[in-house]
Amino acid sequence: MNLSNIAAQLYTLREYCKDEEGLRESLRKVKEIGYQAVQVSGIGSIPHDTVKKIADEMGLVICATHVSYDALTKEIDDVIAQHKLWDCKYVGLGSLPLDYRTSAEGYQSFASAANEIAGKLSLHGLEFIYHNHHFEYTKFDNRTGMDILLEETNNETVGFELDMYWVQAGGVNPLDMIERVNGRMAVVHLKDMAIVDNKQVFAEIGEGNMNYKDIIEACRKIGVQWYVVEQDVCLRDPFESLAISFRNLQQFI
Repeated sequence: MNLSNIAAQLYTLREYCKDEEGLRESLRKVKEIGYQAVQVSGIGSIPHDTVKKIADEMGLVICATHVSYDALTKEIDDVIAQHKLWDCKYVGLGSLPLDYRTSAEGYQSFASAANEIAGKLSLHGLEFIYHNHHFEYTKFDNRTGMDILLEETNNETVGFELDMYWVQAGGVNPLDMIERVNGRMAVVHLKDMAIVDNKQVFAEIGEGNMNYKDIIEACRKIGVQWYVVEQDVCLRDPFESLAISFRNLQQFI
């Protein structure tokens, strides 16, 4: 990990990126903090070429995205064109659609769909990456949903974008999960976990209780390319949260 491959996940700033003006100001602040890359997710309906223009103006790389499952299944040609325009290899799905979450058969059906999507993207030099939450660690007989996804998706075309907070929330050691996706994870999501008023909450990197020294080292060992800072809910101004995480991550460079 170095400064140039730490990215800000725009989902953290979703309330500020609803239109062109908001996106431009948000990316200006992200660049000012020191980030050199962003993951595009949760922004408003802004034309693809406008997003690219603003990112270029600010000197920010678009390293990855999250797009909707509907777009991946019904508008794949547009998704491909969008990512080629943005020079962005990693096409992310932020969450498993609700219909697939309740059974082993649901996870198996999604794994099959993911293989098909990933196959189409790979023909254009793009890679499908799946972002987890905690519900993938629900057990169905002797396998979790994540076990099914890992075992029944194509390890050549389907990648994973592990979210360290949500792995921890699922009751699994993040270091173990990082090892399991060795060779299949180019993008990782980083946020910390703290306890406030006896409740588990999202926290900036280094402000919570997770072992980020070892997490970063494990990611480095398996060749992670992009370290993406995300905070679903911030306890302070989201730009300040991104700045705290960026500053604290520098101890691991």
